[in-house]
Amino acid sequence: MDSSRNERKNVVLFGMGGAGKSSLVNLIAGKNVAKTSSDVKHCTLQWQSYSVEFDGDSYNVFDTVGLEEPQLGIPQYLNAIENAYSLIQKLESQGGIDLLLFCMRAGRLTATLQSNYRLFNEFLCEKKVPVVIAITYLENEPEEMDAWWKRNKETFRHQGFHVAGHACITAIRGSRPDRHEQSRTTIRKLVQEFTADGQKQAWKGGDNLFVSFMQKLKGLLLGKSRLKKDIVPRLVKRCGLSPDVARQLADRIKKDVVEAT
Repeated sequence: MDSSRNERKNVVLFGMGGAGKSSLVNLIAGKNVAKTSSDVKHCTLQWQSYSVEFDGDSYNVFDTVGLEEPQLGIPQYLNAIENAYSLIQKLESQGGIDLLLFCMRAGRLTATLQSNYRLFNEFLCEKKVPVVIAITYLENEPEEMDAWWKRNKETFRHQGFHVAGHACITAIRGSRPDRHEQSRTTIRKLVQEFTADGQKQAWKGGDNLFVSFMQKLKGLLLGKSRLKKDIVPRLVKRCGLSPDVARQLADRIKKDVVEAT
């Protein structure tokens, strides 16, 4: 048997708080491996790693801190961005990233959801990692759960959300255990499909925008670059950040670089 089948695949789970990411991890695992927001304070500022195994395959699932509404606090907003970047750097040395799993609570698409999507898909992974979306809290959907996607998929496309696959699910057992079990089958199938052997090689990073950004900041500190004015507009355009947040992020990373030298 091909030994690559026994290698752990790296799945990065992202989305806003309250979308049910921890419950989604437990759904995939088939047991409680992640504490939900009802168990712990939701203000965790660091990503969490979980080992998940099913159907003979092994996965590392990394639950990240979601970008929240900017008015909830710019420091927390910037922490989420920095933590996401630190995770990407870590995984570059651990086999790369096989799949981005975007967890979204059923509802309308917001600017913050778009920022989450663009941060991971475009800004950090250069559109080189498959993105699939799990739409949660559909236990009370009047029709079949997938009807939600059929009603909303054109809105996703219109707003620039391009995903390789989707799963309409409920991650809580509640009064519909049948839908809960159906959801486990659906999400596992989705993860397997897009991390299967033969898919394109796991992305291991590259000269992406953030790496380029860091290099330019270091150059600025050494007096070899005058490109700082170009950086903030690029962050605003590519990642959907407000100019104020983009400037603060630039200043924070500059400070980190100073302290590291």
